[in-house]
Amino acid sequence: MNENEIGTIIVESAIAVHRGLGPGLLETVYEVVLARELRDRGLSVERQQPIAIEYKGITFDEGFRADLIVERRVIVELKSVERVTAAHARQVQTYLRLTGCRLGYLLNFGEALMKEGITRCVNGLAE
Repeated sequence: MNENEIGTIIVESAIAVHRGLGPGLLETVYEVVLARELRDRGLSVERQQPIAIEYKGITFDEGFRADLIVERRVIVELKSVERVTAAHARQVQTYLRLTGCRLGYLLNFGEALMKEGITRCVNGLAE
């Protein structure tokens, strides 16, 4: 399964979770439920995975924590805010660059319609 196929399942799952729960809950609620939904659809999911980073030749064991890593290939960052900002998307881009992953999603469960809360981020992935 390639990143785009995984991404399709992530988007479908996020829409299903948003329909089932509605907007405005805490991010952790969406994280645990979305992780379960993705696993039910046959994908491996890691939650709150610490990611080491290297800076000036020094490795820091916990540079950041990824909300979800799906199939060890797609990063998912979750928000539950009124509006996402450009800084949120840049955060996902940085995660992609630091991990070497090629696809990420910024999912904002605070939107009234989930399709308005999906931002696809790429790092060298052919569209």
